[in-house]
Amino acid sequence: MSNRERHVFVVSDSTGATAETVVKAALTQFNTTNVYLHRYPDIRTLEDVERVVEEAHKVRGIIAFTLVVPELRKKMLEEGLKKAVPTIDILGPVLSRLQDLLELSPMAVPGLFRHLDEEYYRRIACIDFAVKHDDGRNIKDIKEADIVLVGVSRASKTPISIYLAYRGFKTANVPVIYGMPLPRELDEVDKEKVVGLTVEPYRLKLIRLERAKRLKMPENDPYIDINALMNEVSYALRFFKEKGWHVLDVTSRSIEEAATAVMEIVGAGQRR
Repeated sequence: MSNRERHVFVVSDSTGATAETVVKAALTQFNTTNVYLHRYPDIRTLEDVERVVEEAHKVRGIIAFTLVVPELRKKMLEEGLKKAVPTIDILGPVLSRLQDLLELSPMAVPGLFRHLDEEYYRRIACIDFAVKHDDGRNIKDIKEADIVLVGVSRASKTPISIYLAYRGFKTANVPVIYGMPLPRELDEVDKEKVVGLTVEPYRLKLIRLERAKRLKMPENDPYIDINALMNEVSYALRFFKEKGWHVLDVTSRSIEEAATAVMEIVGAGQRR
């Protein structure tokens, strides 16, 4: 009997990925290559359960399942007993124990973990996009962005971009450099997606002074000269007006407040 083929039916009301991972992890503890996995995802009805149990019965298989709906779990156990098919309830004991400890009832909604998983990977993709499109990099595919931030140096473009990426928006940011034209690629972006960030020059000087100290810049450097900063901010605002972009003053806003305002601005623009 030790050399005969074994069949494990991995059954789930979602993708079956969780159950399959658990079964494969457990199988590594057994020195055998004669175990075959059969994956049955999206089992949602009592008839589906009966069909799977019958298939397992034909090959003397074992069923490992993750079913969050109580009726389906009960049916699986009943059909397994009826057909003499061993069943392993992977989620049931965990859900029951958590229900006791948390004093809450599970929602019994199939696919919730998959949805959370997809959201997680979308956020990671958005953060990756924001990093790759920080400070005007990879400008050629900027049209793929959900939001584009434009502004002078130290106008909080990068931290706001990362915050927006964490919230699920592919965000790019592009610097405005005094006396230099903006990249032509920005003209191809839907203007409702673009937000020009502005900041009061005296506040901007305080922010830049911290960086200037670290870099040991001279006190008369244009980077921190108030007259130069006024020209810089005015230069950026002129661009924003010419392009018809949204404008947001971030002078007295935290990163979270500014990001929330950007989401509201872009969302309102796209709904028009």
